[in-house]
Amino acid sequence: MDANGYSDPYVKICLKPDMGKKGKCKTQIKKRTLNPEFNEEFSYDIKHSELAKKTLDISVWDYDIGKANDYIGGCQLGITAKGERLKHWYECLKNKDKKIERWHTLVNENHVASD
Repeated sequence: MDANGYSDPYVKICLKPDMGKKGKCKTQIKKRTLNPEFNEEFSYDIKHSELAKKTLDISVWDYDIGKANDYIGGCQLGITAKGERLKHWYECLKNKDKKIERWHTLVNENHVASD
């Protein structure tokens, strides 16, 4: 939260190992809120057989004008995930071309850059 009591959050999504720019997406910035809702969809042009080898890195950032953006938290979905995140990943792989929506708790691990 900024000094004004709010955040300007946005979400970054990256399919790794890095696919360059085509593997990265960002949501719109939600201004002055502590309870954002991001109802945006993203898709990647990738073969289904290759998807199992990838990890989807989801990170939430607070946009700041004139200084570095603040990392709020994130999670990863992929073969190395654990618990519900791994279960969600397997469900997505098993149900090709079907939307599988789940809530995940953000983890506040140190993130190096906001791009």
